[in-house]
Amino acid sequence: MADFDILGQRVGRDRLFVIGGPCVIEDEVMPLRIAGFLKNTCERLGLPYIFKSSYDKANRTSIQSFRGPGLKKGLEVLARVREEVGVPVLTDVHSAPEAVRASEVVDILQIPAFLVRQTDLVVAAARTGKPVNLKKAQFLAPWDMEQAIGKVRETGNDKIVLTERGSIFGYNNLVVDMRAIPIMAGFGCPVVFDATHSVQLPGGQGKSSGGQRQFVEPLACAAVAAGAHGIFLETHENPDKALCDGPNSLPLSEVPQLLEKLLKHYKIAHGG
Repeated sequence: MADFDILGQRVGRDRLFVIGGPCVIEDEVMPLRIAGFLKNTCERLGLPYIFKSSYDKANRTSIQSFRGPGLKKGLEVLARVREEVGVPVLTDVHSAPEAVRASEVVDILQIPAFLVRQTDLVVAAARTGKPVNLKKAQFLAPWDMEQAIGKVRETGNDKIVLTERGSIFGYNNLVVDMRAIPIMAGFGCPVVFDATHSVQLPGGQGKSSGGQRQFVEPLACAAVAAGAHGIFLETHENPDKALCDGPNSLPLSEVPQLLEKLLKHYKIAHGG
């Protein structure tokens, strides 16, 4: 199992870990508030925590949709979160040059699900030496992720996380096959369940995606019971006013109770 340490926190299979934050950076201060809240919550529960937010949502449904502050300004905000809150940060990258630039600031590089088969991007991210979070594409079977893993390992980088985020199931709908979690765990990498993107309805609102956040909790509990090592949550202070992925984001106030429940499931599933 390719466990690794970032900023003194262990990411692996021995303890449930959390990746969370707002879908996109909307301003300079909200990420700091959310990161601080989640850090305090996770410290109280003894859970390693990694902050996640995007400087650019390059795969929005409509060209009019808000994408974020861009690479330069976004990385400045992520650097502030890392330095002022004192937590590792993760963000997604969309090109080889972006991967190199982002690696100078963030602790983990994320390959978006739609881009996980883009060899140049995956290899460039791996060559930075930073841990790489490979999100399983909505159109791939879980066993297909072995090839994406191979592209990272070919560079000598074995710090890999795999994230399950649902599979395409008809128009504007996703479904989660929980078999994917133990299947991907068999490749020797920690497996994360993306509980919020898995309830997304891609393009479900015409010019934007919809979502069914009422199913975040049952799916997250099922995933942890199935053996997931980490949980990925996009959360917002007011999801109904979020500029990206609001319908499937979890209200920040609901996160502590959910993590408490998931920790209980994790201890049962992993014999803790």
